[in-house]
Amino acid sequence: MEPVTALLIALGAFLLGSIPTGYLVARAKGVDIRQHGSGNIGATNVFRTLGKPLGILVFLVDALKGFAAVWLANHFGEVCPWTGIVAAVAAIAGHNYTPWLGFKGGKGIATSAGVLLALMPWAVLAIAVVWVVVFKASRYVSLASICAAAALPVAVGALWYSGCGGNGPLLGFALLISALAIWRHRSNIERLRAGTESRFERKKK
Repeated sequence: MEPVTALLIALGAFLLGSIPTGYLVARAKGVDIRQHGSGNIGATNVFRTLGKPLGILVFLVDALKGFAAVWLANHFGEVCPWTGIVAAVAAIAGHNYTPWLGFKGGKGIATSAGVLLALMPWAVLAIAVVWVVVFKASRYVSLASICAAAALPVAVGALWYSGCGGNGPLLGFALLISALAIWRHRSNIERLRAGTESRFERKKK
């Protein structure tokens, strides 16, 4: 891929990913989401603060940002294994470090899900199963997200080894975003260790 092309793709994907969905949705309701709950602009905090419908909306839009960035790059960019990966990394970085909010954004889980759905849908299915199982067992969204992130490189490596998809660049990308997602959850890891992390309680029948 030509350097200029890579730069343009990265810039476009970064700007698309940087749209602070959770912040904008909350602002439309007269709420600064950064002043509530965990202070994060992601779907989980919106879910807790403003309710399930808006939380789901934020998750879907954030995922769509990632999917659209990869799809547009592959559709209009060079036919190259790195085209989608460059767009994916840039979109996640834009979401996590949005310039519109002082380079403070979300944790990248929904946007990562979107880019992965565009790049390697079978891996998404595998980590979605991990997320659901861990969440059902623990009721911790953060723990489920961390475990799903850790499972991603394993899933991509298994698919590549079995000949069902994947390649070296995708495995490297999976390792990168897995490490980034876990790093972005470091405060959650501290709270989990201290026993102070918020959990979703089961509804009483």
